[in-house]
Amino acid sequence: MLDLPVVQRLRRLRQLGLAYLAFPSAEHSRFTHALGALAMGTRAFDQLARVGREFFADDRDVAYQRRLVRAALLLHDIGHGPFSHACEAVLHVRHEARTAELLQLPDMQAGIEALDVDAGDVLGLIVGDAGGPYPALRELVSGPNLDADRMDYLQRDAYFTGVAAGRFDVDQLVASLRLFERDGQIVTGIDARGVVALESFVMARYMMFASVYFHHTTRLFERILQDALRELWPDPHALDPIDEFLRWDDFRVLDRLSGLSGEAAHALRQRVRIFGLAAEFNAERDLRLYEACEAALRERFGAANVWADEQSQVMHRLPLGSGGGLTVWVNAGGHLVDARDASDLIGKLSGKAYWRKLFVRRDPASPREAQEALMREARAICANIVAKRPGRST
Repeated sequence: MLDLPVVQRLRRLRQLGLAYLAFPSAEHSRFTHALGALAMGTRAFDQLARVGREFFADDRDVAYQRRLVRAALLLHDIGHGPFSHACEAVLHVRHEARTAELLQLPDMQAGIEALDVDAGDVLGLIVGDAGGPYPALRELVSGPNLDADRMDYLQRDAYFTGVAAGRFDVDQLVASLRLFERDGQIVTGIDARGVVALESFVMARYMMFASVYFHHTTRLFERILQDALRELWPDPHALDPIDEFLRWDDFRVLDRLSGLSGEAAHALRQRVRIFGLAAEFNAERDLRLYEACEAALRERFGAANVWADEQSQVMHRLPLGSGGGLTVWVNAGGHLVDARDASDLIGKLSGKAYWRKLFVRRDPASPREAQEALMREARAICANIVAKRPGRST
């Protein structure tokens, strides 16, 4: 399975996309992450099987589910395109849909069959099929809260970016994993002794969003990349055939950009920041201050020259969802307790937070002094608005 072209292609996809433009060492690939997620998922599954043997039919059931979770974690990222989410925004096809198509390829079918697992079960875990027969494994593969995918990438991304706040007590978290029956369904949760480790896990994700995933330089160049990709792929449907999609990776995109003459392609090649950061509003729940700054910037510089970056749409997984059953269940004295009730820290971080950044376009061809003056004016506009709201800061 490892030698199949679909899997080897992951070597040519960066795990963090354009984050290397802000963190020079963030060059690691989705292939190394896939192997790490497989290893982490194996550790987590073995812990669940050791302490929750009663939840498995027999030894054959344990062996099958172990093979299944390993296969799903190895393949969970195969549907990603070049630079991941920036690519999806241009092609309008989510990587889960690509994964489903890739698993139907003859060589992939043969590889999965050789692992002695069902391809339908593998896909169900990857896409998070709520009605699948293995809900506990679904949590390990696609989350939303205790997935091995996240356990690996947080540590890996923290290491390669040098952001120490992204680390957490993974050994204690894995050791605390348990299987429970709740409302007639098997769920994955933790023992009460793992609450502190869970808190470190939640904080690690929170800090990595603040420090890395939503870093203003990364977000700025992802916006520029989308413009370049639209020039590179004027007809996004040309990549709909799966064979054509597989021909593209990060390196081919960067190579083809050298043949484009547009502003965006040049900016990516030379790391030219077309936009400058005017203000940030991180983890804000009240958007009135942000909206006031955006309106003032648009009035001064023109709507076409102001870019409002909004990321709340991806925050439903940070850290434990809001409402419903998207939580972690904690065994506290024989009773299952919502982690948001078991931990004040987790409870306070739950729910939707809004991560907003305001950028102003600057002319890279103008003198540096003029660019700096423009950005000082933009930041001063926002600072003056913030100053009128006591207790607020950008």
